[in-house]
Amino acid sequence: MATAENGNQAYKRWQGTDTTPIGVLEEVRTRGRVWEDLAVEYGVTNPDPPWKIDLEATCDMLAADSCVKPYDQVEPGSCVLPSLERRAEEDDLSETIYEDVPFPERQLLALAHSMLKRGLFSEEELARHMDEIGQRLRSV
Repeated sequence: MATAENGNQAYKRWQGTDTTPIGVLEEVRTRGRVWEDLAVEYGVTNPDPPWKIDLEATCDMLAADSCVKPYDQVEPGSCVLPSLERRAEEDDLSETIYEDVPFPERQLLALAHSMLKRGLFSEEELARHMDEIGQRLRSV
């Protein structure tokens, strides 16, 4: 990632995928709690996890106008995570550090990885939110 200026806004220009593992995501990757196992455990017959549509919507929202414009017409900084960059990073991460994770969990980890590397939130923030959600789920 290289930072460039666009008027008063700084944005990061994609220069390839940073495949350096991220601690909080490595913990998720190694836990082994995937939707396929959870669905069987809880008797759910839907093959898609309930969060899959949210994942796809998040990808679309981060991509903004890169979903509807040719890549060479997308203005730098006009979207947080251009769709072609996200897909390239997802492919790179799926072939390296997340290769042992099944889809769609692999897609979720790749998106979180890309967002963390772009500084959209910190590892600590993600860990805190994951802990809060885990506490709510355990209290039900």
